[in-house]
Amino acid sequence: MQDVKTFLEKSLSFGIGLASWSREKIEETVEDMVKKGDIARNDAREFANELVKKGESQREELNKLIQDEVHKALEQMDLAAKSDIVSKEDLAAIVREQIEAALNARGQQG
Repeated sequence: MQDVKTFLEKSLSFGIGLASWSREKIEETVEDMVKKGDIARNDAREFANELVKKGESQREELNKLIQDEVHKALEQMDLAAKSDIVSKEDLAAIVREQIEAALNARGQQG
């Protein structure tokens, strides 16, 4: 029975397989194992909870990995950050100030 439990844990943990399993699917699989006699009913709930926790942990790890990789890719692309970009309103204010300064400088010359 322990060999089957270990085998299932390893199988489900492979890659991101467990991360994509829902609680319902895990409980269904564990219930099937109970029916087949691969795991005792009193161990089933704990086993299912362990698998769910591992799945959640792997989902979090996968999410962090994806975020890190996206961040690295964006850094390599050398894109401007949102804070580096001037808004339309700010740009309009700058142009207005420059026009006023040019008109004032022209008025003082003439």
